[in-house]
Amino acid sequence: MTRGIAARLRPPAVVALVVLVMGVPLWLVVVTAAKSQGEALSPDLSLPSRWLLWENLARVWEQGDVPRAFLGSVLVVAPSVLLVLTFGSMASWVLARRATRLNAVLYACAISGIVLPPAVVTIVLLLRQLGLAGSAVGMIGVYVGIYLSTVVFFVTGFVRTVPLSIEEAARMDGAGPVRVFFAVILPMLRPVLATATILICLYVWNDVFYAFFVVGGRLDTLPLNLFQVANAGLYLNNWHLIFAYIILMSLPLLVVFAVAQRRIISGITGGAVK
Repeated sequence: MTRGIAARLRPPAVVALVVLVMGVPLWLVVVTAAKSQGEALSPDLSLPSRWLLWENLARVWEQGDVPRAFLGSVLVVAPSVLLVLTFGSMASWVLARRATRLNAVLYACAISGIVLPPAVVTIVLLLRQLGLAGSAVGMIGVYVGIYLSTVVFFVTGFVRTVPLSIEEAARMDGAGPVRVFFAVILPMLRPVLATATILICLYVWNDVFYAFFVVGGRLDTLPLNLFQVANAGLYLNNWHLIFAYIILMSLPLLVVFAVAQRRIISGITGGAVK
């Protein structure tokens, strides 16, 4: 009887915990962004005496140089995601289909990037030697190298679940390896690629650490711009403007998640746990 009661209470308890962990920070961001400067000096969960959310968002958009920073983020995120998904999918296909000792070692080395942190000093020195320091191309290369292991981890397991007979049928029809990959394998990877896309977009879009050391302020992205303006006169102790900026910075990620959410769960269960 006790086990039955515990089993019935477990789902509501999990939902309540998720709401508490995710809902409270979200509420804090929204209500703080809707307050005046005086009310937002000490951020808390209380409601503002007067909702100024739209006014604060408009002020941040106009005075915080958000459009230029948004363009910089897009110029870095879009090529990074496209390249890492393409190269990662190709590598995963080869690693999944050719079960050799060498490929097993390569796969272990590839996914080791998930737990081994990149050496920032080495990355910066290498980019300087290549003449890519402070450029968007160098930043894109860094992101591709860092998050390639994530794509390999997800996609390799998913490819192993795809029947080999489908590829053999395409080869019998005269398709070469490139056509087999792009016409047969890649369309079947959409669920797991949707999962990888939302994860990589989340990492790259919110990154300020690597961007700060690689581009060094020569290219504005939304996190870098927030870091810079938060220390400027406009945002000094203006927590309502900082939280309003965070809302604007998070909206594109919410759009990406809304588009890809249907495939995220199937991608995780079909790839990572296989």
